[in-house]
Amino acid sequence: MIFETLDTYGHEQVVFCHNKDAGLKAIIAIHNTVLGPALGGTRMWPYKTEADALNDVLRLSRGMTYKNAVAGLNIGGGKAVIIGDPAKDKSEALFRAFGQFVESLGGRYITAEDVGIDVNDMEYVYRETEYVTGVHQVHGGSGDPSPFTAYGTLQGLMATLNKKYGDEEVGKYSYAVQGLGHVGMEFVKLLKERGAKIFVTDINKSLVDKAVSEYGAEAVGLDEIYDVPADVYSPCALGATVNEQTLPRLKAKVICGAANNQLANTQIGDEVEKRGIVYAPDYAVNAGGVMNVSLEIDGYNRERAMRMMRTIYHNLARIYEISERDGIPTYKAADRLAEERISAIGKLKLPLGRAQPRFQGRIRGH
Repeated sequence: MIFETLDTYGHEQVVFCHNKDAGLKAIIAIHNTVLGPALGGTRMWPYKTEADALNDVLRLSRGMTYKNAVAGLNIGGGKAVIIGDPAKDKSEALFRAFGQFVESLGGRYITAEDVGIDVNDMEYVYRETEYVTGVHQVHGGSGDPSPFTAYGTLQGLMATLNKKYGDEEVGKYSYAVQGLGHVGMEFVKLLKERGAKIFVTDINKSLVDKAVSEYGAEAVGLDEIYDVPADVYSPCALGATVNEQTLPRLKAKVICGAANNQLANTQIGDEVEKRGIVYAPDYAVNAGGVMNVSLEIDGYNRERAMRMMRTIYHNLARIYEISERDGIPTYKAADRLAEERISAIGKLKLPLGRAQPRFQGRIRGH
């Protein structure tokens, strides 16, 4: 059934990677390389079955194609998963073996950190292949992408406020921020700097305490976040928090946050639209991280990265234009923007062929 599944999702290539000695079981999925080499992170997770791992990597890699296309990047979509428990199955041999598989693809796939993987793991991958982003600054990399993702989310928020209320004054509105990880906390800090009223929740009480003491946020319970009288609901943790149970409870007229896959399903996306809530498509809003690491290909520059984050505002404005033009919900408009760009670029016959990734300014010392 694998080829039927690939027909449905439209993948170009799926690679099963196995090294018994290193304990490596991994899958690399290259969804689309029309715009350039496929870039997307590697996730390490103790999947219950191999089918679960395959489904996850196919879904995530397709999502990266759309995210990278809407972000205006000259890269395609891909993703990798390593089957294993990140708390106990990591080793140098495992990641170096994985790096060899990435290298064997000759630049068609470029990896980065994702769930369960950190910059130290990428150091081992980097020993075996150049096709890695998110490496440490000592190697000419970009380091922690969280501040860029949060700043990009702020740009998306301003475009969305402008769509709903006709202004970009962040401090005029109140926010229900769900999730205070690296990106969520950074986003709260940016909201506070602009004088906003903020409600917060997280499973980690110490993070909630920090948001209250340092940024003047108001703490609410995990389930109460859906009931607070906020103008904007900002999911910054788990996916699918906008669902059949929570949507009727939301007071917010804007949904804009950094989490992936915020809508439980397409029916919910349609219902959000019917209720007059403006949904900022998540993969357009949270593209700051991938924008940031993509700059490592040409030689990383922080000032250029910050400038690039500001294009997220214009990407969201374009999505809202398409939504209005075609009479479709914003989540469909984001997909349409991605598909239009891939189609337009795909029709170009470039006589010199596709350029290989350059990775200028990298330092290879181990």
